[in-house]
Formats: sequence, structure tokens, C-alpha cells
Amino acid sequence: MKSDSVKKGFDTAPQRSLFHALGLSDEELNRPLVGIVSSYNEIVPGHMNIDKIVDAVKIGVAMGGGTPIVFPAIAVCDGIAMGHVGMKYSLVTRDLIADSTEAMALAHGFDALVMVPNCDKNVPGLLMAAARVNVPTVFVSGGPMLAGRIDGEKTSLSSMFEAVGAFHGGLIDENKLEEFVKKACPTCGSCSGMYTANSMNCLTEVLGMGLKGNGTIPAVYSERIRLAKEAGMKVMELLRKDIKPRDIMTKEAFMNALTMDMALGCSTNSMLHLPAIANECGIELNPTIANEISNKTPNLCHLAPAGHAYIEELNEAGGIYAVMNEINKLGLLNTDCITATGKTVGENIKDCKNLNPNIIRPVENPYSPTGGIAVLQGNLAPDTAVVKRSAVVPEMLQHEGPARVFDCEEDAIEAINGGKINAGDVVVIRYEGPKGGPGMREMLNPTSAIAGRGLGSCVALITDGRFSGASRGASIGHVSPEAAEGGPIALIKEGDIIKIDITNCKLDVDVSDEEMEARRKEWKPREPRVTTGYLKRYASLVSSGAKGAVLK
Repeated sequence: MKSDSVKKGFDTAPQRSLFHALGLSDEELNRPLVGIVSSYNEIVPGHMNIDKIVDAVKIGVAMGGGTPIVFPAIAVCDGIAMGHVGMKYSLVTRDLIADSTEAMALAHGFDALVMVPNCDKNVPGLLMAAARVNVPTVFVSGGPMLAGRIDGEKTSLSSMFEAVGAFHGGLIDENKLEEFVKKACPTCGSCSGMYTANSMNCLTEVLGMGLKGNGTIPAVYSERIRLAKEAGMKVMELLRKDIKPRDIMTKEAFMNALTMDMALGCSTNSMLHLPAIANECGIELNPTIANEISNKTPNLCHLAPAGHAYIEELNEAGGIYAVMNEINKLGLLNTDCITATGKTVGENIKDCKNLNPNIIRPVENPYSPTGGIAVLQGNLAPDTAVVKRSAVVPEMLQHEGPARVFDCEEDAIEAINGGKINAGDVVVIRYEGPKGGPGMREMLNPTSAIAGRGLGSCVALITDGRFSGASRGASIGHVSPEAAEGGPIALIKEGDIIKIDITNCKLDVDVSDEEMEARRKEWKPREPRVTTGYLKRYASLVSSGAKGAVLK
């Protein structure tokens, strides 16, 4: 046992004295020590119920013969951080979470871990830590929020942000805006659409690190408490069988995750997180492989913001295993991969039925024959850029328009809300990449403002920053190389014609190579926006968005 290093033999007497100071008995110390990584806090709606999940996990671990010991992980609420300096601290927490969890787990000699995350960077950060620590590990999240209801229609956080745009556009009044405030997010849990948190929780099931239902059982259902107890018991089984995260998160498992990413229509942030998690497993996951997978993977789900269905409905339709079983009719999954259930993917998904073909389209009748995400390249994105193709209206899959150039999100928002963006424009927001931001802010405010003003079917937005999973429309992010590193996006001028061809995965600016080279010679790096603290260190270490924004 790994924990023997801190509790066995005469030389560990000092450590044992400290365990006794914690109130642990000799009998508890004779059992495996299982760390429960609790992301509970009182500022993130997706985490306010995690204390109950953790209590249930503790019961499960004890029932399975282990000694549960809780320690914390941080989490930022992207919705609260959105649109101000706080969003610079969102993506960067992924590495803080991974680093601090690694430190806690290895410093205290845990034999196994149960990770209890829920929101956007919290889930991938703990998956990265699981790969590093590599002791038997199971994930059980806090669960998704139920959808809100306004005027008989279901709503979500994306509805809330778009309501702000509608208000500024004179489409709704202050009273209706306040109704959205009160009703859009009605329960605890990760926001109710296929946004980043739910995308990553669902993909945790696909990777094999979470049990059935981890991604879809609503936060307020007692079923999730039962799932948490099962996770606690299951980690003890994995410990006995010596099944570790790197046994589960193989290259084949990541191919499964990319395939299901396409089928589900997940957040574009998955194209940052999956490569980063794979990197911790010693696996290189080039984002361009996504197009190869997308070309043969139909998109079966249109959950908010792409459609009007929510995670609770996906759960009722059979959940992630039902989608996996549906997509595997085409033979697209590696079914021999071992999972945290102790069984293979094939064993897990066998007989899992699609209970609602309106929520999970059959493979014979997909929303589209290709996947939900497209990776674009061209003279504007020589490395890559990413778009959630399933959330783009058909008329915007191909678009040409004049660039409206902004060097920060705030200036773009001011122009959009001020009515200065017109049909056909391509809004360019730069110097918001991993280094330039720093922190690669999400652009939910500008995309929601565009949609809320009724311009979603005629205005595109491109950025070296990124997008919330709640964004919809022709929102193209992760443009690499970023502006701060002298990428072509730094050289665009107001009025340049941007050519977007999502169907053929192209992103270009209609400027000659000679002119671009002349502009490059005139370009000068900008002074860093942040010169102190963690963000300064982050900016000096972070890689390109095309490489998952991992720290070098």
C-alpha cells in the first residue's frame, strides 16, 4: 500500500501520532487511505451541493473497507467571472487545481482517490491530477442544474446572457430582464446546457473515469447521492484490482472521447482540455485529428445552446451510455477499453437503449453527418482555430465580411451594445489568448450580445481567446498563433475581408502574402497587461491554445 510509507513500521511513529491527532483510530489506519478531493465552496452554484456528495462518497468508501479523508480543490464560477478581470483567472485555475491536488495526494501517501468536481476547469484539472498521481481513482461530479422556465419555455444561463443583449437592443424591458435573473438558473448544479462543465463531466464517463450517470444525473436528484456511494465503493474495487487512471485513459480512450465529443456537440473548450489531460498521460493529441474523427461521426444531440433540450432530458433519454451505444452501431468506439466500473466500454454500454430519439437522434437520422466541432486552418489560423459547428446556423457555415477589429473584449462589447456592429460584419477580438490575455478569457458576453440583438445569423466573431460552452453562432476561437505571439490575427486591419468556410474547415483573410509580410515587419509586441502575480508566471509558461494551453 502506498500509505504504508506514512503509517507502517517504527520509523513512521511521528506520522502516526499526527493521524491520531486527526482522530483516526488504529483500525482506520490499518485500512487503505482514500483521499476524497472535495471541490465544495459557497460561491459556485455547481459546487454548493458537493458537501452532500462528499458525505455520500465517505459512506461508500467506508462500506468498501477504506478510510475516507477529505481535502479541498478550488473552483471558479465562469458565469460570475465572465466579462471582467475575473475571467483571466478561469482557465489558469486548471493548472492550479492539478498542481495542488498532485501535491496533496503525494505528500500524504493516499492509496486511492475519489475526485468530486463539477465546473469548467475543475473537472479537467482533476483529471490531469489523476493522471499524474496515478493511483486508483473514480470521479463523481456534483451534477447538472435543472433548466429554468420562462413563458412556458425552458431556459438556461445562455438564455440569461442573451437576454442582456436583447435588453440593450430594446427587444425586452427591464421587468422581463429581471424575470430572467430570477428564473434562468433555478437550482444548484453545473449550468443546464451542454456547456463546458457538463461536456467534461459527460466525457469523463466516456473516458472511463466516471460511472454511468456521472455526466447527466441532475444535482438535485437523490440518485446522485446513491451514485456517490457507489463511487466510494467502486474505488475500493479498483484498488483491489490495481486499475489506475493511466490504465483507463489510454490513447484509445481519448479517441472515444473525441468521437463522443462530436456526437454530443460538446463545448469547444474540450479541444483545450482533452489534449491537456492526454499530455499528462504521456499521449500527444493533435487537435487536427478532430476533423478526421468528425468526418465519420454524426452529430446526434442538439442540447442548449445548439438546441432547446437540456442535460436533464439527455439523462431521461438514457444518458451518455445510450449515446455511446447508438454511435457504436457504426463501429466507431474502442469497446475493449477498461473503465472505472471494472468492466470494458463494450460491457458498460451493452443494452443501454435510446429512450427518446428526439433527444438522441438515431445514427440513421442525425442532425448532421459530421461532428459537432470543427478545427479550422488557413492564413488567419496557420496552426488551428476551433468552432462549435453544431451551434452555427446553416447560413453562417460559409461567410465573408469586413473585419471589425478590437484589441480587448471590453471594446468589442461597447461597440456591440452601442449598435455599431452591422449585419455581415466579422468581429475580431485579439490579444485575449493564453499569453495575451493573459488567461484566454471566454467571450460569452459578446456572443450573447450579438445573439440577443438578433445578429446571430449574420455576424461572426473570431478570437484568439475562447468561448463558453454557452456561446452559439459562428463563434470561432483558439485562433493560433495568438496575437501576442505575432500571429496573423495581430496583423488584421479594420475592413479586411475575412473568409469563413466551416464546411471545409478554412479560415482566411483576403490579404496577399506580400501585404501580410509587410505588416509583420511593422508589428511590435505589446506591453504585457499583467506584470505581477500568478498571471505573470502563467503568461511566461503557457503554450499555444493549439497545444491545449498547457504549461511548458
